[in-house]
Amino acid sequence: MNKLWLFLISFLSIGNWSFSQISRTEMKAFQKKEDSLKAVALKIIQGRTAEERFAADSQFTKIFVRALKIRNSFYYPFDSLITISKLVPEDSTFKIFTWQMVINENVTRQHGAIQMRTADGSLKLFPLIDKSDITKDAEDTIGNNFGWMGAVYYKIIEKQAFGNNYYTLLGYDENNISSNKKVIEILTFKDGQPIFGGSYFSFQDNSVIKKYRARYIMEYKKNASPRLTYDPDQDMIIYEHLISESGEPQKKYTYIPDGDYEGLVWRDGKWVHIQKVFTQKTPEGQEPLPQPVLDAKGNIDESKLSNRRPQNDEDVNDSIPSVNVPKVPSKNSKD
Repeated sequence: MNKLWLFLISFLSIGNWSFSQISRTEMKAFQKKEDSLKAVALKIIQGRTAEERFAADSQFTKIFVRALKIRNSFYYPFDSLITISKLVPEDSTFKIFTWQMVINENVTRQHGAIQMRTADGSLKLFPLIDKSDITKDAEDTIGNNFGWMGAVYYKIIEKQAFGNNYYTLLGYDENNISSNKKVIEILTFKDGQPIFGGSYFSFQDNSVIKKYRARYIMEYKKNASPRLTYDPDQDMIIYEHLISESGEPQKKYTYIPDGDYEGLVWRDGKWVHIQKVFTQKTPEGQEPLPQPVLDAKGNIDESKLSNRRPQNDEDVNDSIPSVNVPKVPSKNSKD
């Protein structure tokens, strides 16, 4: 459960202007509710038994909904709830809260809600109901908030295409005793209702056959910890390529990162797959080796000390891997 805390690093950040929407009376009410929520939220994670965690989750949900019913709750950050992920897109049209509860070593359940921003400060809330345990193929499932696949989201990426907004969510799932999961899925709104998943992944290389359908799910060995992140400088989702350490690809709990990185770039309403992100390779026989500063007799080798620092900026830049982003033709291109 401790690993989850590492992913709760992206919190709600609407800006200083948000507090100007909240009256002094409302602020006092929020602070009182937050004090109650803080202790209960910790028990969802730290409860010793499943019964304690269930009771804490139920109590938290009731208090939290009552807090959100206070006018202008959208603008209150709930910063002290460190075990609850709180994300808001750039357009600030909604907030999404997610958290998890470990039922037992083989069952983890995610809970959450989407709060919409309203003109009058009233509450418009979509509860998120985790249905992953009764879904046969989560990668190929598109659902609303009542058919959610469940994850604790740690990053939201807002994109536009064809006049529509698409919100890409990166999430984490402490799946079971053998494996964890990370997920990429797209949230959209149709007729004001949230929709999770869809056909938003594209592969230029037909030889790459993977199950990137409604969402991408990366399942891996419990302690493997592969990276899945968004690089704003590259404007790219980057994740580590996985292989089975035992040569059994059907067993996801054997998957570990192999050192290669894949990527996804947004083009014409889809995340387009980049098979290899970092193209620079070390030639065989030129692998970096340790250079001890002491010689065989135990004396300091001054020549080694003088070579420990790069001589100029070019030496530093040469050590940085290059990123290969192929040009993806536009739908309007004649090529």
